[in-house]
Amino acid sequence: MGLKKETNANVRPTHVAVNRKRHLNVVFIGHVDAGKSTAGGQILFLSGQVDDRTIQKYEKEAKDKSRESWYMAYIMDTNEEERAKGKTVEVGRAHFETETTRFTILDAPGHKSYVPNMIRGASQADIGVLVISARRGEFETGYERGGQTREHVQLAKTLGVSKLLVVVNKMDDPTVGWSKERYDEIQSKMIPFLKSSQYNVKKDVQFLPISALLGSNMKDRVEEGICPWWDGPCLFEALDAVEVPHRDLESPLRMPTIDKFKDLGTVVMGKIESGSICEGDNLLMMPNKAAAKVVSVFCDEDRVRYADPGENVRVKLSGIEEEDILSGFVLCSVEKPIPAVTEFVAQLQILELFDNAIFTAGYKAVLHIHAIVEECEIVELMQQIDPKTKKPMKKKPLFVKNGAIVLCRIQVNNTICIEKFSDFTQLGRFSLRTEGKTVAVGKVTALPTVANNA
Repeated sequence: MGLKKETNANVRPTHVAVNRKRHLNVVFIGHVDAGKSTAGGQILFLSGQVDDRTIQKYEKEAKDKSRESWYMAYIMDTNEEERAKGKTVEVGRAHFETETTRFTILDAPGHKSYVPNMIRGASQADIGVLVISARRGEFETGYERGGQTREHVQLAKTLGVSKLLVVVNKMDDPTVGWSKERYDEIQSKMIPFLKSSQYNVKKDVQFLPISALLGSNMKDRVEEGICPWWDGPCLFEALDAVEVPHRDLESPLRMPTIDKFKDLGTVVMGKIESGSICEGDNLLMMPNKAAAKVVSVFCDEDRVRYADPGENVRVKLSGIEEEDILSGFVLCSVEKPIPAVTEFVAQLQILELFDNAIFTAGYKAVLHIHAIVEECEIVELMQQIDPKTKKPMKKKPLFVKNGAIVLCRIQVNNTICIEKFSDFTQLGRFSLRTEGKTVAVGKVTALPTVANNA
């Protein structure tokens, strides 16, 4: 191989040279206390990412706080606030491997006030593991109106989590005792709801029973003596069987920034949605059009020469200051930067407005799109769409109510980087939230003709 010339930073190393396992991003979602962190912690323990001594330390720590059953969650819940409350606030990160696949776990928070963090985790995921508690009363609380299970499923679908593994946890609980009746009851209640959230249950959803605390039916199939009626896969097998979504290597680079920090230079973190990043690349940070050069790329904990779509990476940049970057800024190719706009047209599906409020021009909400959180205002309702025929109605609407599908113009206070949904699903789908509740989900259908990306 000849020396790579400085001037041609876009020549990629040959992809055959590096034999990497396939890679999937997994987000754990579900109601608070369903056992998401415990499941994540148990996976890391079973896949050899955490040693016995660390587990013993966590066990003692949890016991001292009279929280014996939380010790596995401590692996994922790393800060004191989370341990004290037993809630996961930031999107915890961890990595594990099976025979065929490298996984990045994004342990999404389940507590109501932490949903924006869950959005950040789900926006990077390829597959969702929806954790449901089988314990009497707990499933009902999470599922009924106001419970997080419903909102998380709707958000996961909006944010592009197309495959769901629904794990029915706490099957070992005294109120459950690995009961097939309880498992079937939960499944029968969840299926219609998953269908209404636009999931193809036969193709994209799989149910399985587990006990995260005991590790049953996770790495190995549950013993027949414990659960005689289950003949399906264990969690690791189900994860291994998930197909890797199409990774777009040919399109221009798009990497939304979810975090940044200083470390002998400016480091940004995010998931590469398309294109690839290579040491030495000259890139652009949008919307502020700041030129930056790639100094180094880290995948998991390893330094790599390049990274492909779907990878969660840390990229060290030169030529740009950390304070000039905000969450939601997008690292992109110089030749084809991402559009930067303050207004766009979108198709919205109204889910549930507060106190049956009406949705009209002037309605204000918080827009969540990839890593962006931005206040927005609906400036015009353009067309209402008939949910049955999917065709626009003739009369221009003045207002719409729950369940309506509407085409509208949305304005934001600051310039944001987005794409049309038809061009780029991950950067063109969003949710609108008001007072801590998701009121609508939508997709960007048109951008101003003079999008500020010159």
